[in-house]
Amino acid sequence: MTATNSPTQYGMLLVAGSHTHQENYARAFAADSRCRLIGLTDEADIPLRRKSLNLRLASELEIPYFEDIDAAFHRDDVQIVCLCPEPERRMRLVEQAAQAGKHVYIDKPIGTSLEDGSRMVAAIEQAGVTSQMFSLVRSPVAQRAKQTLESGEIGELLAIDCELCFAKGHAGSADLSIPRTESEHTDRFTFIDAKRELFCVGLYPLVLFQWLTGQRFQNLFATTGNYFFESHQRHNVEDFASMMLTLDGGLQASLFVGRTGWTSHPNYGVHQIHLVGSRRTVTLDAFRPRLEVWNADAWTPPPTPHPEDPMGFWSSTQSENGILPKAGWQPIETAIQSDAAYFLDCLDENRPSDVCAKVGFHALQAILRGYQSAAVGQWISLL
Repeated sequence: MTATNSPTQYGMLLVAGSHTHQENYARAFAADSRCRLIGLTDEADIPLRRKSLNLRLASELEIPYFEDIDAAFHRDDVQIVCLCPEPERRMRLVEQAAQAGKHVYIDKPIGTSLEDGSRMVAAIEQAGVTSQMFSLVRSPVAQRAKQTLESGEIGELLAIDCELCFAKGHAGSADLSIPRTESEHTDRFTFIDAKRELFCVGLYPLVLFQWLTGQRFQNLFATTGNYFFESHQRHNVEDFASMMLTLDGGLQASLFVGRTGWTSHPNYGVHQIHLVGSRRTVTLDAFRPRLEVWNADAWTPPPTPHPEDPMGFWSSTQSENGILPKAGWQPIETAIQSDAAYFLDCLDENRPSDVCAKVGFHALQAILRGYQSAAVGQWISLL
């Protein structure tokens, strides 16, 4: 069954609730008059904590909770499923929703398994539904990068670099005398108080590179480290990573990503894109141009970490812990369009998304090969 468009509104089903990015995605879609939230659902065998968090968001959004996920996927009033389950569960639920004929909006990264990813992409293509994974390509700095390339002002693009570090968490607790030893394979990527940052943050530049160039990755070399957080060391996950890549045609790319602590930046963190062309090199900064605010009320991190979210990953826990937005640096540019609105435009116009599941899957391939490279200290081919 292929998904069909509602003449006035798209009914949206949510998978997973609070303490996921669903807190933001659901509200972004609900704010658009073209979308109506139908309900929230999840698998029957989820832990009690996840069930409680699901019920919490359903209550806040004033929508029903459907116990039978398969029946929910096959509801006639649902055209879109927005999926934010844990990464390890994500791909099989995307596949299930696509097989039910629903368009899918997917949290990032798209999943954790190359085998499951291949099957998921095939299910989406076979069903003929539209897919989109959340990314930062709708951000003003990414849009400026695209405009710069399209203008031809830098000449032929020779290399591209992206630096992206999130300023969250109480840094300074890592034991720097213990060097990181990476593993080729891992079966868990996220915890309450830590995430694999190449997996979670590195995804954004890897999607950006594809989006800007339309090219695929050929080979790569990666390193991972532990420089900031004891929690990351305790769970044996990296808080910082770097990667060099070769794309089709010999184009070079690199990224530096991580999580660097609340006080490491006046706003959400370093976010720069460097474009190296045959004529000139351009550096684009998410916080240039900016408004700098100076007053007696200096921003301070929360004195006591939230017990359910010490890093401040989620909007709800930040609010519960009294964390206010940083006001020191304010970017002047604003996004022209939200990621949610772009996806709905794709459905209205019956066209594919520029960050479809296949793009997300290729980024995941680079991430998983990146861990292999960091473990063996060698270049790894993606071909």
